[in-house]
Amino acid sequence: MSGSFEDPWLSLQTTILPAFVLGNSFAAVLMRHTRSAMLQAMGSDYVRTARAKGLAERIVVLKHAMRNALDPVVTLGALELGTLLSGAVLTEQVFSIPGFGKLIVDSVFNRDYAVVQGVTLITATTYIPAQPAGRHRLRA
Repeated sequence: MSGSFEDPWLSLQTTILPAFVLGNSFAAVLMRHTRSAMLQAMGSDYVRTARAKGLAERIVVLKHAMRNALDPVVTLGALELGTLLSGAVLTEQVFSIPGFGKLIVDSVFNRDYAVVQGVTLITATTYIPAQPAGRHRLRA
């Protein structure tokens, strides 16, 4: 591994395969849900109304259907962030990438519990704000 600014070409070459391995299954799930949400949105009344108004198909798809179809997709993406974090641990270990995943695995093997707690705390603090907030809030 090299720094991004030291040798950008080498950095890109060493990043492509781990990124593909990590994002492949996530992309498949996200694309399947996006397709399902778009098919459902394209059959809706508001899309039919937009077409009846004479809007261009690109405008109908992007401004009307995609905007409403992305709501469950963004929620799924935020929920799958935890899966990406756990997959990063394995990916970093396999490809010998120095990162949080390798740090926590090495700390567990060395029984360095303070580092394990610190990495877990930072990871959880990063993950929790990414969760989508509920639409309905309780009133006091």
